[in-house]
Amino acid sequence: MQRPVLIGIAGGTGSGKTTVATRVKSRFKEENVLIIHHDSYYRNRSTLTPEEREKLNYDHPSAFENSLLAEHLKQLMNRQPVAMPVYDYSTHTRLSEVKKINPAEIILLEGILVLEDEILRSLMDIKIYIDADSDERFIRRLLRDMKERRRSADSVIAQYVETVRPMHLQFVEPSKRYADIIIPEGGHNAVAIDLLVTKISDILRNSGSG
Repeated sequence: MQRPVLIGIAGGTGSGKTTVATRVKSRFKEENVLIIHHDSYYRNRSTLTPEEREKLNYDHPSAFENSLLAEHLKQLMNRQPVAMPVYDYSTHTRLSEVKKINPAEIILLEGILVLEDEILRSLMDIKIYIDADSDERFIRRLLRDMKERRRSADSVIAQYVETVRPMHLQFVEPSKRYADIIIPEGGHNAVAIDLLVTKISDILRNSGSG
């Protein structure tokens, strides 16, 4: 039996990565597709004070524990379950509980920096970059963080100016060069999603899993 297909989906904050992953997942059997969010692997900062945690740069590659993520991806690709961390955005720490994740035929790894890391890239069968207008991305992030994470507009704007945008220009945007496929307009690009689904289906069929 051939190993699962690993697809990396990168792009700037608010570009539509999760939307693309969700729409791809909807085209296959529920149990055959697994979505992993890079954000689940933020480093645990429980040893720092809340004030110190607030000052950290969460858009820099060093904010993520990629070694643990790579280890878990290898286990999943060997069809072994993993205990995935559960991250709490409100405290910037990991919860004591973990989430058991079972392997699947298709693994979608989404996050702003999943193409920036060479080790993660080396594990991927398909590398995707979601391209979206910077203004649209900022508005989506602003609305999301205010609604889902109960942050003030001022704090979201300050973080965007101080770290999000500079890190995008330094690390996220340059990772586009590693992509096999660049999808403009994110989840709204039905043609690109159809082509991606067709490609995945072909890989599964050729491996005997389709």
